[in-house]
Amino acid sequence: MEEFRLLYEIRWHGRGGQGVVTASRLLAEAAMSEGKHVQAFPEFGPERTGAPIRGFTRISDKKIRVHSQIYEPNMVVVLDPTLLESINVADGLIKEGKMIVNTDLSPSDLEKKLGLKNIKTYTIDATKIALDVLGRPITNTAMLGAVVKVESLTSLSSICESVSQRFPGTIGEKNVRAIKKAHEEVIE
Repeated sequence: MEEFRLLYEIRWHGRGGQGVVTASRLLAEAAMSEGKHVQAFPEFGPERTGAPIRGFTRISDKKIRVHSQIYEPNMVVVLDPTLLESINVADGLIKEGKMIVNTDLSPSDLEKKLGLKNIKTYTIDATKIALDVLGRPITNTAMLGAVVKVESLTSLSSICESVSQRFPGTIGEKNVRAIKKAHEEVIE
């Protein structure tokens, strides 16, 4: 794994019920298991299933002293592609930042559609993976597989272990399969 950066910030976009908060926390738990300092927290609007929500994850090799929302993330992760039509998900993303979107579009088609420049874009059809592996369109764990492929914030084994602890038994096993499949299939 490459040397870790001092502070890495991720903003997650999704809808209530899609597992944005859970994904944010699972990534933080995996990083914490490797000795990193972490924060994971949600931001809710109208608290109902289907409403747009954001989650945030901070990971650092030093103590994290900032306790605010993330305004200039290093990475943006979009679980629900319908949000691309109504929210500027790239807002505040640092120059040369990374964006991972659950879509069947190619990264170049997505960049053209959104008018993105100076952002490294990745795509993964996490909905297809979730339906194939889990039998439900819950994409959060598949997106975790893409995140750890795109950026070495934690090892694949640590994220799989965090998911297995959170979801024991068959559900955990299926989610680990979704993580590994997305890790292999993310498109650059």
